Amino acid sequence: MNDMNMKVNIAGVSFKNPITTASGTFGSGMEYSDYVDLNRLGAVTTKGVSLVPWPGNPTPRVAETYGGMLNAIGLQNPGVDVFIKRDLPFLKSFDTRIIVNVVGKTEEEYCEVTERLSACDVDMLEINISCPNVKEGGIAFGQDPRRVEAITSQVKKYAKKPIIIKLSPNVTDIAETAKAAEAGGADAISLINTLTGMKIDIERRTFLLANKVGGLSGPAIKPIAVRMIYQAANAVTIPIIGMGGVMDGEDALELIMAGATMVAVGTANFINPRATEEVIDGIEAYMLRNNISDINDLIGCVSGG
Repeated sequence: MNDMNMKVNIAGVSFKNPITTASGTFGSGMEYSDYVDLNRLGAVTTKGVSLVPWPGNPTPRVAETYGGMLNAIGLQNPGVDVFIKRDLPFLKSFDTRIIVNVVGKTEEEYCEVTERLSACDVDMLEINISCPNVKEGGIAFGQDPRRVEAITSQVKKYAKKPIIIKLSPNVTDIAETAKAAEAGGADAISLINTLTGMKIDIERRTFLLANKVGGLSGPAIKPIAVRMIYQAANAVTIPIIGMGGVMDGEDALELIMAGATMVAVGTANFINPRATEEVIDGIEAYMLRNNISDINDLIGCVSGG
């Protein structure tokens, strides 16, 4: 296994292996560091960081569903100042890459957070464009390809680090959105974010989530993730970070073969805190079993077919 290459490269950033965490499921790693050796991960992708503290949505804001969960957390976070002072020094103590997820309610907020973080010792920024655009009546930035290209090009002006645009699956044509991000200057894209869903409490005859709707994640969405990653990989030339329902090494390999250079593990962390390490073990076991010496040989091996 010593001569097995698990390293991947995205926009000039080298990762020791293709596994990271999905934003919002791992905090900044502090909660998991007793269970997971963060040094083993290719990267830690942080929870969304905003310009000022966000309180999030009212409770209840999490609901279990068949094959997954709904969440309407509302991107609760303490803001960029606390992140830089508290979370970043913690992450820097580990030998892993740092990808910071950026959220905002206006283009200006995205740009300001990007500028602040670009001055810090982080490796990449993941721009979550599934946020509602308050100036455009609450429609998510990521649902209109023209807005995707516009916000990408604006953020890029302030970014001194490579940027990943996190795409929403709640669109008619994911390839069109991916192309818009690439046209705007994205260094990479990540997908899929959660699918919009709803659950009703039939005994109380009301919505189970206070927000009415939430984001569906978990194994139920993996086939959609595989399909969308495949479509995006055939539409753009920039690298893809794939996510959506990954529970083990086999799931991660599906996303890699569809075209993902890296894979983020999300909901699985809630069920099994060691999920990320077990996914890495699973990929290594598969490569050993199939005499594959380089993970890069598997990236997009079904794309174009």
